[in-house]
Amino acid sequence: MGNYRLHDKDSGSTEIQVAVLTERVKELTNHMAGHRHDFGAQRGLLKLVGHRRKLLSYLSREDIGRYNKLISRLGLRK
Repeated sequence: MGNYRLHDKDSGSTEIQVAVLTERVKELTNHMAGHRHDFGAQRGLLKLVGHRRKLLSYLSREDIGRYNKLISRLGLRK
């Protein structure tokens, strides 16, 4: 979280929210690899991905430079 802060007391900017969601998506993806029939986790994963996509869409509309920097740092596709 510290790498994505805009200032020292930043705890809820779009960059931080997307970074936290990305970590949760990675964890759930690893979980789903071993538990294919865990449909509750699958639904949660889809909800997290959708929420992250909405945040990224918002960031791309507001500031394309911050958006490009964030997706390159997180290794996400456009």
